[in-house]
Amino acid sequence: MPAPEITLHRYGADQLPTIRPTLVGVYAEVYEKEIGEDPFFSVDRFEGRLTGHSSRPSWEAVVAYDGGEAASYAYAAALPQNTGWWAHMLQPLPEADTTEDGTRTLALFEIMARAPWRGTGLAHRIHEELLAGRTEERVTLLVEPGHPKVKALYEGWGYQHIGDQQPFPDAPVYTTMLRTLG
Repeated sequence: MPAPEITLHRYGADQLPTIRPTLVGVYAEVYEKEIGEDPFFSVDRFEGRLTGHSSRPSWEAVVAYDGGEAASYAYAAALPQNTGWWAHMLQPLPEADTTEDGTRTLALFEIMARAPWRGTGLAHRIHEELLAGRTEERVTLLVEPGHPKVKALYEGWGYQHIGDQQPFPDAPVYTTMLRTLG
């Protein structure tokens, strides 16, 4: 019997109710260890962040399915004009680098793959699908410094380390990365 084919599906903010259980379920599986150790990573906190992120009209998700089973996903939205994203940098960036107009920068909030699909190139595939057709000039993401292999992966995708930030008082300090689009 041939292996099921991986299919990618794109969803907008209006479709979140349909895929929310999938996003939360994959998150709970991928972050199982962290959920048990740090309240910042709790499912409730993730759901709160998901609600905030998806409240932006530009929010989109790409979910990869392997024969109907969710394998991986990524979601992003444009940073609004009044974003606090850059205010959390530990070393402030020049104002010209942090000025947003609601269409300049895409924030990649989450990208994750369940264990059986890690190391298969699927995360890169959904990443590129999510970016395809976006009109923003650049994309930013955060990565935990304790995950140097993940940081190296993002560097291989064209991201550069531009500083560090702590987006919430109880959050880890994250490496902030940026990639030009187009």
